[in-house]
Amino acid sequence: MSKLHADYYADSMQQIESPLVRNEQIAEDTFLIRVDAPEIARRVVPGQFVMIRLSQTDAPLIGRALAVYNVVNDESGDPRWIDLVYLRKGTMTTALAASPLDRSVTVWGPLGNGFSNRSCDHLIMVAGGIGQTPMLLLGREALGSQQFGLDSRSNGWSNQVTLIYGARRKGLLAGVNDFKEAGFEVELCTDDGSEGQQKLVPDVLKERLERLPAKARVRVVTCGPEIMMEKVSEICESAKIDCQVSMETPMACGIGICFSCVAQVKQDGPEEWDYKRTCVEGPIFDSHKICWS
Repeated sequence: MSKLHADYYADSMQQIESPLVRNEQIAEDTFLIRVDAPEIARRVVPGQFVMIRLSQTDAPLIGRALAVYNVVNDESGDPRWIDLVYLRKGTMTTALAASPLDRSVTVWGPLGNGFSNRSCDHLIMVAGGIGQTPMLLLGREALGSQQFGLDSRSNGWSNQVTLIYGARRKGLLAGVNDFKEAGFEVELCTDDGSEGQQKLVPDVLKERLERLPAKARVRVVTCGPEIMMEKVSEICESAKIDCQVSMETPMACGIGICFSCVAQVKQDGPEEWDYKRTCVEGPIFDSHKICWS
């Protein structure tokens, strides 16, 4: 894992208050909101997140961390809006889902380190549950259809992008058309067989890797339930494949102050591991560095 860099801290984050310009249901208990936030949109890189809370209220007081799902440009081609996808499950997200357009929200970010843009022949993105949310930007960057960040990170670093995406049932799969329209190959699987294969996503990944040419330069990124990411990590380590994970550790502040989002990360030195804050030293880690159990 790379040394913690000052760029990962919240010094360069932007805090904005803006009305919702979109808030619609896109799957079972899954919603997409759009916020007018050009200050954040032009800075964000794939894998980063923002913190969001309802403005002018203290219930709930603590914000919610959401990966940036999409960056939408204005008519002149400049990044202006950010899209966020969330599950309606707690006090904050239930209130957000019921919010009308023009309801003001407070957003601060972008936060975290983001995925690396290491080149490869084939990028395979493995998502479970709501773990597809950081994948759209990364796949677009990999194929060269969009650039992100103030420094315009390199793009077009992969020849092919595949999304392996699983959920308990068909109704919980969200944004599938967005990924297909972006030019990704999409493999779906559900626990009940209501859409795609009736298999677990790590099993689909393993079968896919076994079919690839021996000399193919493959990268895997994954986000979703921890037990799923652990299995994906094991498969990639066994196959000696580069793999990064996006940790979904619950966060309270998002800027490294509260230490509520720590993960056990292996390190060199006398101590085998140390706690790392996923909000500033993550949420993206090389998978073999995580102490899964």
